[in-house]
Amino acid sequence: MFLPDPSLFNEDSIPADTRALNNKLIAMAEDAPSMWDFSPQAIRQARREGKSAFPLETQDVGAKDFYIPTPNGDLKLRALHPDTIQPRGVFMHIHGGGWMLGACDLQDERLKELSNATGLTCVSVDYRLAPEAPYPAACDDCEAAALWLATKGHTKFNTDFLAIGGDSAGGHLSANALIRLRDKHKITDYKAAIFMAGAFDMSGTPSAKNFHEKLILTSLDIKNFAAAFLQNNEYLKNSDVSPIYASLKSMPPAHFSVGTKDALLDDSLFMANKWIQSQADTELDIYPGGCHVFQYFPDLAQSQESRKRMAEFLIRLME
Repeated sequence: MFLPDPSLFNEDSIPADTRALNNKLIAMAEDAPSMWDFSPQAIRQARREGKSAFPLETQDVGAKDFYIPTPNGDLKLRALHPDTIQPRGVFMHIHGGGWMLGACDLQDERLKELSNATGLTCVSVDYRLAPEAPYPAACDDCEAAALWLATKGHTKFNTDFLAIGGDSAGGHLSANALIRLRDKHKITDYKAAIFMAGAFDMSGTPSAKNFHEKLILTSLDIKNFAAAFLQNNEYLKNSDVSPIYASLKSMPPAHFSVGTKDALLDDSLFMANKWIQSQADTELDIYPGGCHVFQYFPDLAQSQESRKRMAEFLIRLME
């Protein structure tokens, strides 16, 4: 069981650059109109133009988009290969954005960094978004991508080593895909999972219900994202909706990371403690003052450390 050092949650433990970033993000949010005054389409376009709190990442010229067949039509995936070595395997990435925002081509810089650090090809999934395509559309797409990589991916990539992971909603979808692969297809081929501030309990953990600082993600945002995704689904503790209520037997080693200033802090704390009961090789990194998905901010020391730790975790499991 993980019993975090209480000092991690002290204000005095927050590094100066993290504190400065948080203050900047709060000031920006206070001066900006509410995201919920705009349509999902308008928010998506603004993010693509760099008009959000997150730095806009440059698209990688070597990235290749391709499509796989699924029961719901062709699904776009985006592959980024390491520059200097033959790929050692595949990391399937699922982006965040509250099941409503984001795309497979908006995190090329971070995925390219991970690819070069680990020697893995990163394959990002362009799953369908809510509210146009509510649950279970995103879950179905990520399951289809994970299944394709496990059963047919060897024809395109070296899939001797398979890992999966994502941030925020992408963490939720990654856990969901692993559970579906095990339960529906009897597949447990993925050797590692990476969860950055994942959302694992759609019924709401204490921090998810009571976080009101305007630091990327608030309780109101979680409520609205969930409403768009689930659209009045009443079975919030169904294990397909909330992975924390599923059996975690035969799950792969996992690395969890989260900041103490994150509305989804409890989701990571609770899920990591459940995960370790079935999988002893489980890591939990907690970063004092870290906001939601602070890893998006490349100049932040904690971001650099967390991304380094995730790469090291994957490398260790390949050895």
